[in-house]
Amino acid sequence: MESTSAAIPAAARRSRSVHWIDGDWRPARSEEALPVVDPATGRTLAEVPAGGREDVAAAVAAAARAFPAWSDTPLEERLGYLDRLAELLEKHADTVAGVLTAETGMPVTLARHAQVPFGLGALRSCAEAAREHVWEQRIGNSLVRSEAAGVAGCVTPWNAPVALNLQKVPAALAAGCAVVLKPSELAPLSGYLLAELLAETGLPPGVFNLVCGRGPQAGEALAGHPEVAVVSLTGSLRSGRRVSELAAPRAARVNLELGGKSASLVLPDADLGAAVTATVQQANFNTGQVCFAWSRLLVPADRYDEAVALAAEAAGALRVGDPWDPATQIGPLIHPEAAARVRGVLDEAVADGATLVTGGRTPTGAVGGGWLTPAVLAGPPERARAVVEEVFGPVVVVLPYRDEDDAVRIADDTCYGLSGAVWSDDVAHAIAVAGRLRTGRVDINGAPFNLRAPFGGYKSSGNGRELGAWGLAAFSETKAIQLPPTENGPTGLTLSSTAG
Repeated sequence: MESTSAAIPAAARRSRSVHWIDGDWRPARSEEALPVVDPATGRTLAEVPAGGREDVAAAVAAAARAFPAWSDTPLEERLGYLDRLAELLEKHADTVAGVLTAETGMPVTLARHAQVPFGLGALRSCAEAAREHVWEQRIGNSLVRSEAAGVAGCVTPWNAPVALNLQKVPAALAAGCAVVLKPSELAPLSGYLLAELLAETGLPPGVFNLVCGRGPQAGEALAGHPEVAVVSLTGSLRSGRRVSELAAPRAARVNLELGGKSASLVLPDADLGAAVTATVQQANFNTGQVCFAWSRLLVPADRYDEAVALAAEAAGALRVGDPWDPATQIGPLIHPEAAARVRGVLDEAVADGATLVTGGRTPTGAVGGGWLTPAVLAGPPERARAVVEEVFGPVVVVLPYRDEDDAVRIADDTCYGLSGAVWSDDVAHAIAVAGRLRTGRVDINGAPFNLRAPFGGYKSSGNGRELGAWGLAAFSETKAIQLPPTENGPTGLTLSSTAG
């Protein structure tokens, strides 16, 4: 499957040896370059610098210098820059989508009609939430304020860089933080494009900075930097643990979104065909490389065979092909090693007694890249890796349950708790079941994604929330200013706030 490389935007083909620091493109301290590879062909699109501790230190220093003036900038003026960024993103939407497809292999239709609109929506909803947010309120004899936390380190992954950059950076800027962004070295070009667009808005130097590099070098330097007040990471559980370790000595705030193993629970009265089809399609969004994928399909035991057949039919109907083809629904995984890892999980499940009903193979005509057809796995052991671990590929596991209590038990029987779904003709009953699940977000009957509602997870899916007012709070500190007694008498204790 040859990607139509002529369609790759020039912005994605340019080699870069610079970071964006203090309002300018600064040469990297290291001469080492990291290739950005087209997942569809294995060809190198561009090179980016392997930033390290010195580059991060320069970026954090610039952010620290910019922070006092930026945090004192009136809210509406700060939001004006975000409004201009939204206008520029809309103007250059096709270029943004093209960069995303080039560096991640995401089908261009998804990039244009899902990821870029999602990012724009997150940006605009952030500005709306900031305008509605209560930044200061009187509680008794206290004036309670939400204030910017300080320098924010944002670390984003490769799977959906446009959307995730725009979930974090605008919220931090709106709250009054100065930002250092460390994008994934596998898909950094969206971050470079964001830097260019923010520069075009006239954003003051140092308010936004970008350093590219590997996680163990640039990412760890950012998370461990003493002047970084808050670290926001979307990534693996292993990365989240390491960031927490690095931030712990200074008790810095850490917000983590670390993945999931979400269940789509189909209750007996639901439309089985509609629920199964929607689950398979959602689980294969971006070739299954999304943290909130409904990768486990839970169905009544007495309809298990029917559900497996429906899932296989839905998976087989998904079109795998060139990500630049508008008809393609399933593109390549990020690299061949990722495809090999997913095949290994499937092979292990089959060896343990599961049935690979469909998919899990290299499609005919595939050349280069990490190609894999959508897989449906039936009958695996309950504790198989494919059932309890995040596979991060185009795999749906179909699981039977005896009754509602059994279904809830199975749904919660992983270390994760990010997302999920419940399907039923009785919405009130579905809501009750959703309330029993230990997960951060539950969709009822395929409800649409709400950009103003909090997003984040329970258990090993992380801590903290993004989007809406919760996204602003992630980059804010809370201060209580105690006021003296009024003419109406004291409203609180008369102890000094410095009393021991």
